[in-house]
Amino acid sequence: MNILIIENEIYLAQKVVSRLLDDGHSCDYIESPNINNLTKDYDTVLLSTSLPSSLVSEIIKKYKERAIILLLVSYISDETVTHPIEEGAKDYIMKPFIMDELVRKIYHYKECRSMRRELATLKEYFEFTMGDIDTSEVFLPHSFPTLIETNLQTCADKLTFELAKKLDKSISFISFTDASWQKKLAAIDDPKIIIYMTDYHTLKKTSRENLIKLIEEKNVIICTMEAEDDFPFRKVEFYNEDSLVSSSNIMTINDYVKMMVLSYQNKYPDTELSKKLGISRKSLWEKRKKLGIEKKK
Repeated sequence: MNILIIENEIYLAQKVVSRLLDDGHSCDYIESPNINNLTKDYDTVLLSTSLPSSLVSEIIKKYKERAIILLLVSYISDETVTHPIEEGAKDYIMKPFIMDELVRKIYHYKECRSMRRELATLKEYFEFTMGDIDTSEVFLPHSFPTLIETNLQTCADKLTFELAKKLDKSISFISFTDASWQKKLAAIDDPKIIIYMTDYHTLKKTSRENLIKLIEEKNVIICTMEAEDDFPFRKVEFYNEDSLVSSSNIMTINDYVKMMVLSYQNKYPDTELSKKLGISRKSLWEKRKKLGIEKKK
């Protein structure tokens, strides 16, 4: 990291610089800064509040958007701590301090900044990919277990994320295509976590019966891409035909065939299903084998 130390206690500043250099950081030290001469960008600014309060305010204003500002404080007051933090400083440390504590704060706020940036990127990506899915007409119960029957995985994804946000819970993801799904399910016993399980349509009947016993007392949401009439708990149907043709959700031919077969193989006999797909019964059989689609009895 590039770190700027603004401190008028020379001995203290030298100790800080020496330690940070030993940790592999690049450091600049200024005793009495001129705001007009501060033209370089920094990742972290260590700022002494022994400086005039007006200068402290100017420095915070200059760097608060692009640097972590930590205050080096001789005593606690509105002028040395409260106001600077209100203006954009992240935290403070009292002099004299243990050098390890200062380093710990620097790394802590660096990690927090990285996590905020990553979260902002993921949130923007989520909104970008889910933007064309309208959930305003769909109600997902605030109770568990719940099954979402849909024609597109992202429809169920969006409903689950929205519910997790409303209930202030995190999400743990499990796919039934994972051979260890039962072990993973059993390991989660936290009421603050929603267990989101996908690919329910791939389960055999015996596995489904076993699953019902396992999820009865858990915060579970299950997604299936085929019609399901035997689920004993709450069920929500969310079919979004418009999203299939949106520019951000173009499907491959194989993905489309797989989705259609999984969604409708229980509604139509093979002869009619293959006709609707524009393929022969033999091609339908070959597609099932190639795409790993089990024909339910």
